[in-house]
Amino acid sequence: MGAAEIAVVAVLLVAYAAISRSAERWPVSMPMLFVAAGAITGVSGLVDVSADSGAVALLAEVTLAVILFSDAVRIDLGRLRRSLDVPIRLLAVGLPLTVVLCGLMNSVLFPEFSIAQVALLAAILAPTDAALGAAVVEDTVVPIRERLALIVESGVNDGLVVPVVAILTAVVLENGRSTVSWGGFVAGQVGGGLLLGVVIGGVAITVLRHSSRLGWSDPRYEQLATFAVPIVAVFAASAIGSNSFIAAFVAGLTFGSLGHRHDDVGIASESPVQDFSDETEDGRRTSLATRLGSFTEDAAQLLGVAAFFVFGNVLLVDAIEAISVPIVVCAVFTLTIGRMLPVWISLTRTGMRAPSRLFIGWFGPRGLASIVFGLLLLEDVERAGLPGTLADEVLAVVALTVTLSVVLHGATAAVGATIYGRWATANADAVAHMGASMSDVDLPRSRWSMRR
Repeated sequence: MGAAEIAVVAVLLVAYAAISRSAERWPVSMPMLFVAAGAITGVSGLVDVSADSGAVALLAEVTLAVILFSDAVRIDLGRLRRSLDVPIRLLAVGLPLTVVLCGLMNSVLFPEFSIAQVALLAAILAPTDAALGAAVVEDTVVPIRERLALIVESGVNDGLVVPVVAILTAVVLENGRSTVSWGGFVAGQVGGGLLLGVVIGGVAITVLRHSSRLGWSDPRYEQLATFAVPIVAVFAASAIGSNSFIAAFVAGLTFGSLGHRHDDVGIASESPVQDFSDETEDGRRTSLATRLGSFTEDAAQLLGVAAFFVFGNVLLVDAIEAISVPIVVCAVFTLTIGRMLPVWISLTRTGMRAPSRLFIGWFGPRGLASIVFGLLLLEDVERAGLPGTLADEVLAVVALTVTLSVVLHGATAAVGATIYGRWATANADAVAHMGASMSDVDLPRSRWSMRR
């Protein structure tokens, strides 16, 4: 991308910002607009982002690391333990079932793929991104348990899938490893990432807490330093041969959990997922981690905008040209039965009725994590000097799945939230299991919401 092309992207961002509040009432989301803008500028030749550019892979890696860190910082593990019922079922039962079910379907659709390859494709497409259905998690007419479940699930599942994707990618690309070598690889990737994340996140929040209490640090630079934490985690992990995404995610969990302590600023909110603002709408103060994370949340949003534009520009057009019946079936299955059946099973014996299970099952959009995993797989294949058939097929499936998700979930979020909210209101007995009124918990606004 040259200077003129970067200027075009910047102009598009300014134009969207100018209409962002009005756009909230449209059945069109930010990801829709920027994916479309990327595709249109790519086809027209106005902006040409090279798919082989190392800058694209670097953008993808940094974007996912910052998003993983930002999502993790929002989670207060201490409070989350009191709201684990539905999220833990979605993550511990629904997520593995999704990978298994989609892997089985992939083996039928792509018989030329090995077991590791079909499992890798399923794992890449497993993480959800609630931000693509922003209206669902923002609309207070939707009961709190459903909104909290979707937010926590989408914030955690990409972090849980990271080691699975890393290991399966290594299996696919490096079949010659011995058992001992594989043990060392897994320990280094997962164990090293966990340890590094705990150390980096713990040291960062400790230093910033003490410097803030002593009056040594300027709040603006504290927020800039917070944004640097996932960057440090990414490149430190790469330097020692550990998984950078695991390190960034665990750094965020550590940073957030230590930074949500009640003795920092007198927290009043009881939400396990924090809103990034110095005060809630009723004037209550939020935690140190919440205040420090506000710039990182905005930076994650900006990086996400760039990633969706690059996705439309680099992948979408090529994916459309590569579309086949198996690819279409895989994408549709992943967004429907492959998601909704595992969710239905995981929510058995929770007291949730059919409309609630279907609502949560449908709003499992695929987004940035799948895009980034696909781009990094392409880079790994090229670096290994292997034929690009696997990566090309995976990227085509990822591109079509995410595009369908951007359109379908973005278009149905507002109307779905309204319809389901009316049902929940009219069937008070069906939502009595929620255990909290909709006003009891403050939930964060979506990553793609322009409201503050």
